[in-house]
Amino acid sequence: MSSGGFHVHGPHDHELEHAAQGEHGQTAHHGIGGGSLTNQIAMCTAVIATVGAIFAYMGGATQANAGLYKNDAAIKKTEAANQWAFFQAKSTKQSLSEFARDLATTEDRRAAYQAKVERYEKEKDDIKRDADRLEAEARQWDEKSEMQMHLHHRWAQATTALQVAIALAAIALLTKKKWLEYAMLGVAALGLGVGGLAMLHI
Repeated sequence: MSSGGFHVHGPHDHELEHAAQGEHGQTAHHGIGGGSLTNQIAMCTAVIATVGAIFAYMGGATQANAGLYKNDAAIKKTEAANQWAFFQAKSTKQSLSEFARDLATTEDRRAAYQAKVERYEKEKDDIKRDADRLEAEARQWDEKSEMQMHLHHRWAQATTALQVAIALAAIALLTKKKWLEYAMLGVAALGLGVGGLAMLHI
């Protein structure tokens, strides 16, 4: 109340002003906390998105490598099959030479056919060695392709986890729920862990 230009506070006036000041301070506190949470989540989201882009690139690269290695394995298998076909042709010629040798009526012709038999036998050994080498190389390329596909799945799993973390971050920004922020960090940590396994070729 006022008296002669002076304003006199009543007990109830003092309590109302105190409550108003407390409410204002509480609002300011929440505003600062909300801004801090928003900045924190935004920063985490930017980092997660960057790492996720790298993981996605690695996933695509390993998938491409797997396809290339599988193609190399197919080429080696084809070359090995050609060598085995050549080996079979030499075996047929060797058998015919052995048959002709056994039917030869003179020693000279028998010796000539025997020389062919021995030559075919040596050529078969060389061809078999090449075919075995090509098959071994094909198996190596297949193993490399399988490893790259395994790593591709790892990178894909890691990328998916980070995408889920980004989705949780968006929900956390909308709802201002602290547990969603923790969930986002947990899923992001899981994605980083799986990405680490991929980097270690595990």
